[in-house]
Amino acid sequence: MLSYRHAFHAGNHADVLKHLVLVQLTQYLGQKEKPFWYIDTHSGAGAYALDSGYAAKLAEYKDGIGRLWVRNDLPRVLADYVGLVRRLNPDRRLLIYPGSPYFALWTLREQDRLRLFELHSKDARLLQENFKDAGRQVIVEPTDGFAGLKALLPPPSRRAIALIDPSYEEKQDYDRVFKALKEALLRFPGGTYALWYPQLTRLEAHELPARLKNLPAKDWLHVALRVKEPAKDGFGMHGSGMFVLNPPWTLRDTLAGVMHYLVSVLGLDSGAGFSLEQKES
Repeated sequence: MLSYRHAFHAGNHADVLKHLVLVQLTQYLGQKEKPFWYIDTHSGAGAYALDSGYAAKLAEYKDGIGRLWVRNDLPRVLADYVGLVRRLNPDRRLLIYPGSPYFALWTLREQDRLRLFELHSKDARLLQENFKDAGRQVIVEPTDGFAGLKALLPPPSRRAIALIDPSYEEKQDYDRVFKALKEALLRFPGGTYALWYPQLTRLEAHELPARLKNLPAKDWLHVALRVKEPAKDGFGMHGSGMFVLNPPWTLRDTLAGVMHYLVSVLGLDSGAGFSLEQKES
């Protein structure tokens, strides 16, 4: 079983990949004046203390954002990502890591909207507290994000990014994400959908990318970052991936320019590596 409440793993290698891709997506849609919606199905608490609580127990951030934090040779897109993390750490001490909702909020315009879902009661309360002063731009709903996504599509603006990153604590989550994306494409085929998944020795995790490639999307992009060899006992993540339906045409080249760097900085052993593939209509 994988226990992946966001707080336990805040700022780790998977967050680096996920939020790097997310920032590229929101910035791209923001190039056109027309507004768009950002929908986060599993928002978590919104921000995480790294020196206390759940994140401090495993301290996975030290081998994720922590390794980038001290570098002075970051490629531009990674420097932009780290610069956003610095917004919650203005004194240059890495003490707080922002969740996906903050990265989205910071890269959206006034005309854009955020719809944040979180089912876990404690995290939902923290999320509401973190965004209580965000105004009408942000709506937080303490409910199931899969149902929330279905209800919102298509959005009034007819432009949207949806991020789906459940805990995958249950085997059924792999079927849930596939079903959610299939239904989303039927309701709103022009939306951009970004799915995060863990790389595990579990069969369901291994088979998920191949299943996603069969979805009825004109275009997709799949990027995965592996930081180590899979554990012999089969426990824990050795990497993670992002599968993006209807990605920006610029995303592949952007990622191709930084993935070798991420492997060199975040890799833990000789098993580190990455894959990057795309289907274009």
